[in-house]
Amino acid sequence: MLERFVNNSDLGKLLLRFSVGGLMLFHGIHKIRHGYAFLGGMLEKADLPAYLSHGILFGEIVAPILIVLGVYTRPAALVEAFVMVMAVYLAHSKDLTSFSQHGGYALELQFLYLLGSLAVFFLGAGKFAFSKGGSIWK
Repeated sequence: MLERFVNNSDLGKLLLRFSVGGLMLFHGIHKIRHGYAFLGGMLEKADLPAYLSHGILFGEIVAPILIVLGVYTRPAALVEAFVMVMAVYLAHSKDLTSFSQHGGYALELQFLYLLGSLAVFFLGAGKFAFSKGGSIWK
């Protein structure tokens, strides 16, 4: 009985989905409540159109909800990974080789979300998901 519980990859996938999607959702809610107009300036500074800032709503609200629910998990995880790549590029590129005052990597949170969302992409939703279809995209 204990071995069956410990060797439960579907439970591990659920926990990963909850942590990667659920915790990213807080970032999206914060941006809805306090605004995300600052992203337009960052995008323009990088010679990208400012209207792309609205994509943050999909990348930090819709995609995390889909990840948590286990619906279109793989594409949603790719969107979240892309958002993190853009966040590092636009806002944190100066910290790529930096460490925090406590000795940790300065971008550990960003890379945890990036690599966690890539792990969700490669692992899929597992059986504890609302998507029960046989598609590769579940």
